[in-house]
This record gives sequence, C-alpha cells and structure tokens, in this order.
Amino acid sequence: MKPSSIVPVPSLLRALLVLVAGALAGCATPGPLHVYSLARDRGEKSIADHREGQAAEAPSFLEEEDQLTGFAYDPFTDHFFLRLAPGNKIRVVDRPARAIKREYTAEGLTTGGDLALVPRSGHLFFLDGTPTRVVETSRFGKVVGTFPLEGVSSASGLACDPQKNQLLALHADGRQLSFHDLQGKRLSAITLSKAAAGSLALDAERGELYAPLREKAGVLGIFALDGKLLRELPLPAAFVDLGPRSFVRVF
Repeated sequence: MKPSSIVPVPSLLRALLVLVAGALAGCATPGPLHVYSLARDRGEKSIADHREGQAAEAPSFLEEEDQLTGFAYDPFTDHFFLRLAPGNKIRVVDRPARAIKREYTAEGLTTGGDLALVPRSGHLFFLDGTPTRVVETSRFGKVVGTFPLEGVSSASGLACDPQKNQLLALHADGRQLSFHDLQGKRLSAITLSKAAAGSLALDAERGELYAPLREKAGVLGIFALDGKLLRELPLPAAFVDLGPRSFVRVF
C-alpha cells in the first residue's frame, strides 16, 4: 500500500463520529409527555399513564389498608415513589418491570404529604410537619438536610424544576404558589387563576404546571407560570407527576 493511501486512525474515528452524530440528529424526534396519576380511592391499584390521548396503566401495588399521601416519578431510574401513611413509608415501583423495587422507612419524617424528586441528584424532597418544612433525603431514605420553606405556613403540593434547581410549593389555600431554591429560600410567587388541590407537577420544557382542580372533580388544571389556566385535562387524579419527553431514534 502506498503511503499516500493510508488514512490515520484518529481521522477515521473523527469521521465516523461525525457521521453517527449526524444520523442521530436527523432521526431524533421528541416523544410524548407522560402524565402519571393516581386517584385518592384506597381501592385504586393502578397508576394511570396518559399521553397524547392514549391511556395505559402501571401497577401501584396499593392494598386496601394503604393510604397514599404523596407521589413522584424518577425519569432516570423509571421508578415511581409512593409515600404511604403515616408518611415515612416509601414504596418504589419499577415501571417497566411492573414490580416493587424496594420498600423502606425514610428517616426524619413525622407526617404525610406531597414529595418531589430532583432527577439530577436523585434526592427526594418531602413536605413534613406544621408549620411546613422540607426533609431532603437520598433515593434510599437517608436524610441529607431539613429546612423551612420561607414564607409558607402550610403547603399541600410540591414539585421541582430540574432546569433551574428550584422547588415549587402549592400553598394550602390552593391559589398561592411560591418558588424556592433547594435550601428553601423564597424567590418569587404567583397566584393561580383557579384553586388547585393537593398534588403538583411541572413540565419544565413548556413551563406548564399540572394540578387537580379543587372545584372540578376528575379534572387536572394546566397552568402557565404566571398562574393563568391554559386548559383542562379530564383525568381523575388526586396525585400527579410527569414523565419528560423522551427521544425516539429511528435508524
């Protein structure tokens, strides 16, 4: 082989990487947003999976004696976190395996309430106590920290913004919603145009809030980040969280 015909290996690797990157960029399309929800009825054993008009279910393994107080979804592990009364019992459900991954008792929790999960760290943030405080734990229940939510006397819903590293707290009146850093410092607040009840979730990509409407049973309200009600989604849900849009690659 003539020396001029030899292509250096690094050059070949770079060329291959460029081709692969181009193929992936050209074939990647955003998938649907998943709305995961549970009704308050103790007999309800399924987690509803609503996406673009399609409906599916995943088991929750709730028994008649189980009282659900909070619900969160972890997109990194594809697990649901179910918080059960008295508030420190956590059940982790593996969504694709349709099985209980583990159950444990979380440290430092005294009452029930909503929870939120920050995907990047895997840390869970639990509403707890009166006046409201937040207990931060690892995915396995080890306490990382405890802090008050500045300016919040009582909260019913909690969500996280993974892009801004913020917590969103729905106050007990169902109208006031405040934004906090991950140490509880109050950053800003809005007023929802319709009262919400309990659970709270955020679509950070579109800047939309999801919460059950207080005055309309079986309906989720979807709000802009200025508090305006954008639309309604008929879905019997007392607890709600969202699964981020995935990327479906076709080769």
